[in-house]
Amino acid sequence: MSVNTMMLVMLLVLMLAMISAPFLFLLYMWRKDRMQKEHSVLRNFPILGKVRYILEKAGPELRQYLFLNDNEAKPFSRNDYEAAVISGKYKSRIIGFGSERDFEAGGYYLQNVLYPTNRNELRIDNSSRVTTLLYEVDEDNLFTRKEHLVEREIAPYLLTEEDAPVIGETTCRHPFRLRGLVGQSAMSFGSLGEHAITALSIGLGRAGGTWMNTGEGGLSDHHLKGGVDLICQIGPALFGVRTEDGAFSLEAFKQKAALKQVRAFELKLAQGAKTRGGHIDGAKVTPEIAAIRNVKVGETIDSPNRFSEFNTNEELLDFIDMLRDAGGKPVGIKLVVGKLDDIEHLIETMAKADKHPDFITVDGGEGGTGATYQELADTVGLPLKAALPFVHRLLLEHGLRDRVKLFASGKLVTADKIAVALALGADCVNIARGLMFNVGCIQAQVCHTNRCPVGVATTDPKLQRALVVDEKSFRVTNYIISLREGLYNMTAAAGLKAPTELSLSHVLYKYPDGRVKLGEELYEMK
Repeated sequence: MSVNTMMLVMLLVLMLAMISAPFLFLLYMWRKDRMQKEHSVLRNFPILGKVRYILEKAGPELRQYLFLNDNEAKPFSRNDYEAAVISGKYKSRIIGFGSERDFEAGGYYLQNVLYPTNRNELRIDNSSRVTTLLYEVDEDNLFTRKEHLVEREIAPYLLTEEDAPVIGETTCRHPFRLRGLVGQSAMSFGSLGEHAITALSIGLGRAGGTWMNTGEGGLSDHHLKGGVDLICQIGPALFGVRTEDGAFSLEAFKQKAALKQVRAFELKLAQGAKTRGGHIDGAKVTPEIAAIRNVKVGETIDSPNRFSEFNTNEELLDFIDMLRDAGGKPVGIKLVVGKLDDIEHLIETMAKADKHPDFITVDGGEGGTGATYQELADTVGLPLKAALPFVHRLLLEHGLRDRVKLFASGKLVTADKIAVALALGADCVNIARGLMFNVGCIQAQVCHTNRCPVGVATTDPKLQRALVVDEKSFRVTNYIISLREGLYNMTAAAGLKAPTELSLSHVLYKYPDGRVKLGEELYEMK
């Protein structure tokens, strides 16, 4: 056989293999799925059934990017997501042509006045400047997009000293003055990886006038890296302030309280997305996290549903007093409004005993988390706009409102949503997911698996490589400052001079049929 003939035969064999391989593969898959017993559709329709499962697997991404409109997706719409990200990348909130809000639906609106406050009349402290990096777009075509970072000096939009809320002003040796009204909600190291926590700490520290809540996972070195003010959260598992056998350690608490960056403590009674204790999958429990929490490496942790240190309202208030006396710093509580009588009895007890926390964080049932059960996230706990005014009214009725500050949290990712929360009774606002967006979160919704594709909600070093700490830290800075600037825009529209002046008298609610009710009437506070 000649060389040419051999080459021709080999070519024919190769072509035959290439043609037959797909058919052989499909035959193999057909037989495999036909014989399996787990999936009924695959037993009857092996090929079409496989296509169905492929589409089902890719469904969330297809809906998010192709099929849902800009206001449809949950838990955050495309518009919400982009508003947060664009604020972080470009420090811009400018839109063109018109709003995409559904104005036929019911919703809250700010009451703008005929004669708004001039910019030079607003009480803002912009005496200092913040050095940051912003993106500028060079080219934005169908197939190419080029942009570069530029250094900018931006105004911080801080409150003046006279307007800044003070937590624990009359109860603590070391009260906490807040020069901004927006800070980071509780996010634990372990739920988020060290790259995300570090970027947040540095970015928030650079912005100034804000704070970082450690979450119930305990205080880590990563929280401390940016020099930001910290609120240390203590959950029922007592991570960071416990002994090896899980009991409360007053000595460990005092050590945390002695740190200059630690400005306050928060007892987490409940969280909006999970009125149970916290959860962290064993895959996330690295040796470092285990050491911080005083638990075993690689072991899944389910925190208790509640504290064992107190069983009544009186015991809770005594525990708060003990912590405040020992640490000299403000102590607050985080709760979710569910059974209304429980909240009313708690505040009644505060008034009668003349004891109270320095602040209460009202977490709405729409809040997020790294891991919870569907039934708890969907149905347990009132949403923020129902819960916050209820707590605000009770504090007013019992003469405690000027002594207890209110933090609000629950999907408050833009300045207008924050302004409404302030008007409904909040003194300050906590944000978690808006900040997650600015360190790279794409709403993959796999936070509980340790497989976050962008390195945010994972402790996997390979996945965390995607998150460049320095670059993301600037986005965090820009986002927080942009929100503060937006709040002053809302303040001016309402005819006020500082966002701390927003109240129920500055909002109204429009029903779908066009009827309007003033905020004070809506919550029976007129």
